[in-house]
Amino acid sequence: MRFHTLPQWLKWQESLHFTEVDPGLERVGLVWQLLGGNSKLPFTVITIAGTNGKGSSVAMLESILRQAGYRTGTYTSPHLLQYNERICMDGKPCDDNTICEAFDRIDKARAETSLTYFEFATLAAVDIFSRHNIDIAILEVGMGGRLDAVNLFDTDIALITPISLDHTAWLGNNREAIGREKAGVIRQGKPVVCSENTPPQSLIDYSNSLQSPLYLAGNDFNIVINKDHWHWSNNQINLQNLPCPALMGAYQFQNAAAVLQVISLLNQQGYVIADTAIKSGLTAVQLAGRFQQIHGDVTTILDVTHNQQGAENLAKLLVEIPSQGQTFAVLSMLKDKDVATVASILKPVIDIWYVAGLDGSRGMTSDALAAQLSNIIDNDKIRPFSRVIEAYEQAMNGAQKGDRVLVFGSFHTVEAVLNAGL
Repeated sequence: MRFHTLPQWLKWQESLHFTEVDPGLERVGLVWQLLGGNSKLPFTVITIAGTNGKGSSVAMLESILRQAGYRTGTYTSPHLLQYNERICMDGKPCDDNTICEAFDRIDKARAETSLTYFEFATLAAVDIFSRHNIDIAILEVGMGGRLDAVNLFDTDIALITPISLDHTAWLGNNREAIGREKAGVIRQGKPVVCSENTPPQSLIDYSNSLQSPLYLAGNDFNIVINKDHWHWSNNQINLQNLPCPALMGAYQFQNAAAVLQVISLLNQQGYVIADTAIKSGLTAVQLAGRFQQIHGDVTTILDVTHNQQGAENLAKLLVEIPSQGQTFAVLSMLKDKDVATVASILKPVIDIWYVAGLDGSRGMTSDALAAQLSNIIDNDKIRPFSRVIEAYEQAMNGAQKGDRVLVFGSFHTVEAVLNAGL
């Protein structure tokens, strides 16, 4: 074995390939073949693509399936605190040794073929799932769909969450171009569920070209939301008095509705997922970093939002759950994010902005972030700091009882605060 600890493997992977992001399936596909695999996996695969709501959809779907008694595997990215969060079985992160053994098998099979950090993770997840007799794997696309490493594997059901502008340097600068990239996960004749009612036409056209049944929110499945419960229905099923999803935000009903359509399709394919499993799964689901509230004299809110659609959802939540006092933001973002749009949306609900830099080649410095913010926010409301934890500590020091501190802008932003022992 090249290395014997997970941190050693990960540090080596970070610099193995010439670039951090290198879309394409040729190299990763070759290595998977050398490992003895093919595109059809020995378990049911649900692939989740989209811009926002992927993590929430994975969490709710997995929670329901486990409540129904099925062995699940989930592959998600990025992680918040530990790499192991990316590869879970039955709701629990895989241990270091299991992941290291998978890395060793991949390393020996790849010979001289170079892989990115994400490609190593994707192959490791599927290799581990294939060896542990799971029933259903839920694979979250990292970026796009068509050229993402996850798309090496044939899906049985594709779930595509709401699509907005993100990763435009790789995916295109409009929803139609991005929608076509996301649609790449669809397979011939296999069902596709869309969380939104009007996805890009490019996605609809591609689905039709493959004769893949397409299920659109508001057309093929519907919801009615009441104060403390909701109803879901499609052409075959009518579920009454469902508990509200445990994840915060009205937009989680949109994610949950699409998840229930996936559940309906699984039942049609021979799985048995009872109404009781749906209800208990919705109430048991947990997901860190999605409007995660830590209450005290000053409430801390952790949210990984980093694009326009996410910012719109976040702004609505901040209005729906008002603060007794002021709202302070701790913000850091990656270089490729649209700072101006995010700031414009959240400007009305944030009083003071504590901005910080992020490490790494993709991280934006605090000076660069503050400069972009200054086009939207008054300078006297911007406080720059070099590190996220410094910004957070100063925000907490400046806050009074009844105020709240919102930590957002990136997984890395939330991770920095959680790692500090919050």
